Amino acid sequence: MRIIGLDIHRAFAEAVAWEDVVVIEATGNATSTAAIVAPHVKKVVIASPKQVRIIAHAKIKTDMIDAGVLAQLYASGFLPEVWIPDEPTQALRRQVARRNQIVRQRSRLKNVIQSILHSHLIPSCPHADLCGAKGRSWLNEQIVPEDERLAINRHLREFDRLGEDLQVIERDLARSALEDDGVKRLMTIPGIDMTVALAMKAAIGDVSRFNKPQKLVSYLGLNPSVRQSGPGPAYHGRNRWR
Repeated sequence: MRIIGLDIHRAFAEAVAWEDVVVIEATGNATSTAAIVAPHVKKVVIASPKQVRIIAHAKIKTDMIDAGVLAQLYASGFLPEVWIPDEPTQALRRQVARRNQIVRQRSRLKNVIQSILHSHLIPSCPHADLCGAKGRSWLNEQIVPEDERLAINRHLREFDRLGEDLQVIERDLARSALEDDGVKRLMTIPGIDMTVALAMKAAIGDVSRFNKPQKLVSYLGLNPSVRQSGPGPAYHGRNRWR
């Protein structure tokens, strides 16, 4: 069997062939590359980039060396693998990420409008939602220069456009929630709504891959840990399992 290490870039990849296993360092396009390569080899392995750097730190670094290190680590049994989600889980992750991105963009637009008001000594909006009906009515009553008024109106139009996109994505996510018994069970837990349940499902994938509850807790980074050697300072962090 061959082992092939791939150091992937946006437009090219360096490859080092050992046996019939392809090893890829986790990047933004690693799963897409794995899907293309998988039908032609025995196995595709995605490696944790953080752990690979810790294990294989080298003074001389090139793309070819990186690819070779990946292959050698796997052949030696020292490669920290990353779980590759199936396509439905990847699709859910993309939708959850898109929703989060839109929510952040809308929050940023609100902050920009608030900063415009602040720069003209206008106090904070007395209503809970600056971009709601009452907030906009109050906003129209504030006196600002004409160019600032145009900027505010432009930000509000962008806020509304993003709101339309958000509604489309949330309808799609709602359908996913209704079709998934696991997500519906999560929603019965107090404090977990549809959005949180779907985000958990997207992060975890098939929960049966965790043979112990402790491994799931570790995967989510919820288990505290303390590491200390001799009289040195203690490090407080979390254990991780992949």
